[in-house]
Amino acid sequence: MSAKHGSLSINSENIFPIIKKWLYSDHDIFVREMISNGCDAITKLRKLEVMGDYTFPDGYKPAVNVIVDPDQKTLKFIDNGIGMTADEVEEYITQIAFSGATEFLEKYKDKTTDDQMIGHFGLGFYSAFMVADEVHIDTLSYKEGSAPVHWTCDGGTEYEMADGNKTVPGTEITLFLNEESLEFANEYRMREVIEKYCSFMPVNIYLSKANAEQEYETIDEADLREDDVVVEHIHEEAKTEEKENDKGEKEVVEVSPAKDKVKINKRPVSLSDTNPLWMKHPNECTDEEYKEFYRKVFMDYKEPLFWIHLNMDYPFNLKGILYFPKIRTEYDSIEGTIKLYNNQVFIADNIKEVIPEFLLLLKGVIDCPDLPLNVSRSALQNDGFVRKISEYITKKVADKLTGMCKTDRESYEKYWDDISPFIKFGCIKDVKFGEKMNDYILFKNLDGKYLTLKDCIEENKKEETKDAEKETEEKTSEENKNEEAPKTVIYYVTDEVQQSQYINMFREAGKDAVILKHVIDSQFISHLEQQDQTVQFKRIDADLTEELREDGETDETTVKTLTDVFRKNLGKDKLEVKVEKLKNEGTAAMITLPEESRRMQDMMKMYNMYGMDPNMFGGQEVLVLNANHPLVKFVAENQESEHVPVICEQLYDLAMMSHKQLSPEEMTKFVKRSNDILMVLTK
Repeated sequence: MSAKHGSLSINSENIFPIIKKWLYSDHDIFVREMISNGCDAITKLRKLEVMGDYTFPDGYKPAVNVIVDPDQKTLKFIDNGIGMTADEVEEYITQIAFSGATEFLEKYKDKTTDDQMIGHFGLGFYSAFMVADEVHIDTLSYKEGSAPVHWTCDGGTEYEMADGNKTVPGTEITLFLNEESLEFANEYRMREVIEKYCSFMPVNIYLSKANAEQEYETIDEADLREDDVVVEHIHEEAKTEEKENDKGEKEVVEVSPAKDKVKINKRPVSLSDTNPLWMKHPNECTDEEYKEFYRKVFMDYKEPLFWIHLNMDYPFNLKGILYFPKIRTEYDSIEGTIKLYNNQVFIADNIKEVIPEFLLLLKGVIDCPDLPLNVSRSALQNDGFVRKISEYITKKVADKLTGMCKTDRESYEKYWDDISPFIKFGCIKDVKFGEKMNDYILFKNLDGKYLTLKDCIEENKKEETKDAEKETEEKTSEENKNEEAPKTVIYYVTDEVQQSQYINMFREAGKDAVILKHVIDSQFISHLEQQDQTVQFKRIDADLTEELREDGETDETTVKTLTDVFRKNLGKDKLEVKVEKLKNEGTAAMITLPEESRRMQDMMKMYNMYGMDPNMFGGQEVLVLNANHPLVKFVAENQESEHVPVICEQLYDLAMMSHKQLSPEEMTKFVKRSNDILMVLTK
């Protein structure tokens, strides 16, 4: 072939600089594009062999070899795939945005249904110019009688093409790196990038350093393979030791038999797992394989709770594994990672167009060759097809969870505390998911028993029915018509230790509550109340229920006296004080806060609205004093006692500690005051 000079066929004269600098958000992604092209070339050759249009030479092993050369500042990508003729180089390389994979599929669509082509865009090759000042292509087509081709381009719109010297089919691309991109000539940096993007590509990928010293390894002779390069045969004599036998006599015993070993050139190790777990049928995978894959991909030493293996061929092709990770404490991060692949090629993490938002809390991989990707393969075109995939994933997760609850309730309950944040977030964010999961949401009560919302309502209605019957007798039928149906109140606890005082009072009164200690629970119960207007959630310190009080009113004079004394000694003029006769005589004081006010405070914390006064929204913390307790009686009857200020402060802090954490300043004063009280006892 005579040397040829030409111009790249580009639709816009300004497109090349844009491709070089802005085609991809991450410059290291060129590695994925180069290796993907090599995998495509090999896949095409495999198809031709299956169709009988080509025969592999003896010993053919498909592979993509990446060679770094820090001395020459070059990077090579070598495949032994289909190769190109001079005409094909002009067609696929010089005409930017023309997809070779697309035309190949069109040409052979009637001969094969296996269309596992990675490349969908003709621009991938040009990502090389993001890091290279100059790019060379040496290629030889598989077609008999083809001539090798050498193509060069220095990053402008001009190229040179001439005869090459390649002797075996395939393509070798050489990148002459620019000064800003010399990091990619480093073997360790390239290993990092290949493992990031190409860990599961369908072809073996090997990385080596140019002119590196030969490394060796020693193996048993029985393990020798035909393609191993033997350096030396080694015979190891048997090892013996002198030992004493049962008779007390010394004898020579063989402790290691004779071995024949071979020193060979170190075998290359592929950086790609060509048959990842998600590509297998679930029936072929063991629990240990699922756990090992999880550890390898997500570098998480904690075992996942369980997983969902997605395997769908119709109406679209989708495979993957979603893991529910274990959360050690409520403060653990529940931010997950869903890795999206296209034909085993890594695309991106957590693409929310495909993955339902609530499932982004999980960890997993999803491989969908049918996804409509944009030119850089890193974002999705927004269409109905993508929504269908998202809906399918949501349905499969809901089916797995509901199925587990129905058939293996014991395991479901065991996992519940860890998986509940995912499920609750899903119910809030996805209406269809919420509808499927409504009857499978669990609430753990004070005895550690798991109840559904329906169970909670039925338990509470038993108590409410008695009170409702009394009230009904005192009202006319006309009044009942004008009143809204009473709501079923479900009490809850957010901290079993801090709120233990209230829990004990509830238990003594024969009442129950559920435990809601995750950050998302506040939003979730508001969501449930919107879904079911007959249900209301209240924290157990939101108010005093009738079951906690004794019958009879407290003397108004006593109420006023105690209110004035506590306001004065606490320095809180607006403090709201209630005096009640509590059945639990061991409780001197407690704090209540209306549910609406608490939720408003929680919302303000969530949105960092710390500068605003929660009381401006109505409702504030109330100090409830037990008129039956000796300390409260003492304060009411001995207002002028020197001990009253200390008693008021101590009772208030003790009540507040069961309600919420004291500030550092408040805790310092509380500790000092407690020590002073103990000193009084020593006198």
